[in-house]
Amino acid sequence: MRAKLSYAVTAAVLVFYFVLVGSRGVMLIQSGTLITVTFGVAVLILPVIGLWFLWKNTQFVRRANALAAELDAEGGLPVDELKRTPAGRIDRDSADEVFAKRKAETETAPEDWRSWFRLAVAYHDARDTPRARKAMQRAIALHDGRPVQQP
Repeated sequence: MRAKLSYAVTAAVLVFYFVLVGSRGVMLIQSGTLITVTFGVAVLILPVIGLWFLWKNTQFVRRANALAAELDAEGGLPVDELKRTPAGRIDRDSADEVFAKRKAETETAPEDWRSWFRLAVAYHDARDTPRARKAMQRAIALHDGRPVQQP
């Protein structure tokens, strides 16, 4: 719940910032000189890119959460079997062991979105966020029946 609240607050702050920056861009365009119009257009591009990025990220999170809910309903969410340090951090060797199991599971069933979801969680636990995101995108595509690009 805390993560959802943090995400919502961050998204709201970003939208406020994009509106503020966008209004300044419009003001520059309304001045009418060549330089201010050029700057105004350049300033408007940033909020558009930011809003697009925020929208795509929000879609990704919603789809991943929907898969997690479906997998939870099936009883297939990965069990947290990771060892932790006294400070509560995930033990690297433990994460590597779980990752090896999840990777083997995915190689056995490469068209199963569930195995890709669990692999994404293992990548995340191993602190490999880019690969975790790619594995989750693949799980989402397989779940939705969309074609999947081969790595």
